[in-house]
Amino acid sequence: MTHQVSSEYEIQLEAAKRFIVEHDDFLVVAHVQPDGDAAGSTFAVGWMLRQLGKTYTLINEGRMPEKFMFMAGDQPIMNGMANTPDRTFSSIISVDCADHERIGAVRAFFGEHALLLNIDHHATNDRFGQVNLVREDAAATVEVLFDLAVHMNLTLEHSLNVCIYSGLLTDTGGFRYANTTPKVMQTAAEMLRLGVKGHELAERLLEKMTVPQISLIKQSLSTLSFAYNQKLAWVSVTLEDAARFGAAGEDMDGLVNYPRNVEGVEVGMLFKERENGQVKISFRSAGSVDVARFAKTMGGGGHVRAAGCTVSGKLGEVIERVVKEMGQALG
Repeated sequence: MTHQVSSEYEIQLEAAKRFIVEHDDFLVVAHVQPDGDAAGSTFAVGWMLRQLGKTYTLINEGRMPEKFMFMAGDQPIMNGMANTPDRTFSSIISVDCADHERIGAVRAFFGEHALLLNIDHHATNDRFGQVNLVREDAAATVEVLFDLAVHMNLTLEHSLNVCIYSGLLTDTGGFRYANTTPKVMQTAAEMLRLGVKGHELAERLLEKMTVPQISLIKQSLSTLSFAYNQKLAWVSVTLEDAARFGAAGEDMDGLVNYPRNVEGVEVGMLFKERENGQVKISFRSAGSVDVARFAKTMGGGGHVRAAGCTVSGKLGEVIERVVKEMGQALG
């Protein structure tokens, strides 16, 4: 299967290929608190490097969520907060990170003169790598990696294909979001043709829920609030809630969709209380509001319809301030 690509993108693909061919002993990292695309991209790069006979270390700032570990196969991935490397690396590949900050504490393992290949799809990406492979109209970073695999004439083996399909599936909300382009469907169809079992991945990644997750949904819905003629809706999760239900970060996946999905709501938000006096905010737009632009004013980023940021302050005060500012942005 072939796709038309722009000459500029072709140049980026060739530069990324050259970076990978000319270097070895890579450190591969995705953004903190990885989602399906970040996880799929991490493991996909691993499978690609293995096919090329390269050595590499996969790492994330924290623990990779268990529900994504089926993509790893026999590839180990380090928890950068628990079992840190005993050295630094000079060749870095970052995936699904819109900026250097999103890499998190793993940056401590970058050598002083490390070279970085930045592979991403976020419109807010600030091209922080020495080599940048960024396609803003891609639905997911795995879509960019698929293009790179084709460009490098790699074999589309099953382990790699599962990662690509999983990242597409999760970042398009099960092929329901506006980023579900013809190319996304063509790529997904190619993965299915090559033997990926899409229904099994949908069941695993989109349907199944943990008991802590369903408990958090129940609790957070009790906080559901509206403002600005019900154009704005939000839910919140306190540290106490998360501890009471034994919930991990991945158990909060999808919570922000509940306020966003209410009829008439233009922006849905999730406020998650974090340690050290911080609040993580997720934004989802029904279509008319560019939440990436709003998140960027608060030090975050993302996509037009899905973005986030982390701010300092007490939960109640942050909610009050952000609701007011978002309300003003709604006009």
